Amino acid sequence: MNGRISLRIGTALALVAAPYPLAAQTISATEAQELRAQIAALKAQVQQLESRLDSAVPAAAQQGQAAPTPAGQTPAQMAQAAPAQTDSDTTVGWKGSPVFSKGGASFKVKGRIQYDAGLLRAPDSVMDRATGYSNELRRLRLGGEGQLGGGFGYKLEVELSDNKVDAVDTYISYERGKWLVTLGNQNQFQSLDELVGDTTGSVMERAAFTDAFGFERRLGLAVQYRSGIVLAQAGIFSDNIDALANSSDGPNGGDENNSYGIDGRIVLAPKFGDTQLHFGLSGHWRDLQRLAENPQRYRQRPFLHAVNSYFLNSGDIAATGENHYGVELAGSHGPLWWAGEGHWLRVRRPGLADPTFFGGYGEIGYVLTGETRSYKNGIFGGVKPANPVGNGNGGLGAWQVTLRYDYLDMNDRDIVGGTQKAYIAALVWTPIEYLRFNLNYAHINYTDAAILAGSRSNYGVNVLGWRAELDF
Repeated sequence: MNGRISLRIGTALALVAAPYPLAAQTISATEAQELRAQIAALKAQVQQLESRLDSAVPAAAQQGQAAPTPAGQTPAQMAQAAPAQTDSDTTVGWKGSPVFSKGGASFKVKGRIQYDAGLLRAPDSVMDRATGYSNELRRLRLGGEGQLGGGFGYKLEVELSDNKVDAVDTYISYERGKWLVTLGNQNQFQSLDELVGDTTGSVMERAAFTDAFGFERRLGLAVQYRSGIVLAQAGIFSDNIDALANSSDGPNGGDENNSYGIDGRIVLAPKFGDTQLHFGLSGHWRDLQRLAENPQRYRQRPFLHAVNSYFLNSGDIAATGENHYGVELAGSHGPLWWAGEGHWLRVRRPGLADPTFFGGYGEIGYVLTGETRSYKNGIFGGVKPANPVGNGNGGLGAWQVTLRYDYLDMNDRDIVGGTQKAYIAALVWTPIEYLRFNLNYAHINYTDAAILAGSRSNYGVNVLGWRAELDF
């Protein structure tokens, strides 16, 4: 590069000096001496530039900056045009919120907002203030989940619900091949409907038995095995985080809460062409230990969580533990899906016959806009609009309808907790991914209801509910 620069400078000097042979015959000796001095000074400056280039080229090579300077650009202009310096290993994706990934590590912000409102119409003789209009902020959830590398992951979510803050899914996980181990606050594989997310369910509220039988997240250690069409899940659990808090000390919980349970579930999920099938069985055993000093109670609202009155109620039962098991049948084909479950709960009572309660549901649903409801890892997911609102093509989002029959019977032995037969219709609109609007109607027939209509315990109620929900 120095040779090319010297050649260019020499050529310039020759061109500058070319006219001077003719002029040399007429200039004076003094002028000639001044010209020689200027040429000598110019040569000295060229030598200095070559010296600086000789020292600059090795340094540039070490820094990986051998690229030539773009012609016609000042350093300031080049600085503005250059891309910002970033860590090339970190990528940012989008799934309703930013997803940061680097190698085997990742992090995603999670959140959920659910606003519910509803109308409960009962016979005029039902003297309960819960009838009429009600509304609530059902859930306000914030958290994060991610991978740490080496197969380790985590999830942490807290939720404002019923005017208190609870920890929901909060665990550490390890995945290796077909195995997944989780330690922390989590679901215990109770049933298909319980495991489906509340923002991806087909109706506003889960099956009545899931609430009446006390399904909830609990602190424990769980193991899952996934291979082909087989999913096997098992774990040992204590109690939910609230019941283990020091503020619950005594027979209600706290550090004296030594209750524990063992839960398991197995799913077969074969697929034939476009038809996805689901067959599941679950079994659960729990010893109440110290909690047996307080009676247990099983009860249920009339489909609306905003209503805090329980139309079915077993009353207090002196119990030492619970055994329960369930059967799951479900499937999908294109925009059509179906699901049904049956669940039996036996309450162990010392010195008395054990009552067995039963709950179940059956549903059929259809996506009017043609999409398929997702299915993965033994549970149904939501519907992703193929033509979302705002896509420039007049998109209407995804529309789905569901019809469900929901049954609950808590009458057995000497326990009269009542029965319900609920007929539910739901319309769900998903204008864009992560946002849904849910409209439900339910007619519920009660037998042996805990809340009387005058002197009658057998009557029906009508429920209209709607929900707006954002989940990311």
